[in-house]
Amino acid sequence: MIDSFFPFSATTGPITVRVSVSYLPEQSHPALGRWFWAYHIRIENHGAVATQLISRHWQITDARGQVSEVEGEGVVGEQPLIAPGGAFDYVSGCPLPTPEGAMVGSYMMEMGDGSQMLAAIPEFPLVAPATAS
Repeated sequence: MIDSFFPFSATTGPITVRVSVSYLPEQSHPALGRWFWAYHIRIENHGAVATQLISRHWQITDARGQVSEVEGEGVVGEQPLIAPGGAFDYVSGCPLPTPEGAMVGSYMMEMGDGSQMLAAIPEFPLVAPATAS
């Protein structure tokens, strides 16, 4: 059932990253070359020890093939510690200068033993609905 809410997912080791995406017409201005999407991320820890999200890396591609790289500490101002069997959810947004694009990335996770691993964020499309002109 969770797959119907989060149609995009990737699992790396004990970490599953799920994504759902929504186009936001109220924050988009196609006449001005701006389209906006919200994406909901759910990070699940299926391991036996807590893991902490340290940083993020995104590749955002627009319909013209322009790629933007975004890196930073944590997500939405947090570096969440995810308990075994637990999950962390957050919502963020992405503007584009084209009505289509895609996002893909990874999270640097610190495992309970101090080791680090990259957890894949699945690629997901950003597609505005067609509108009659």
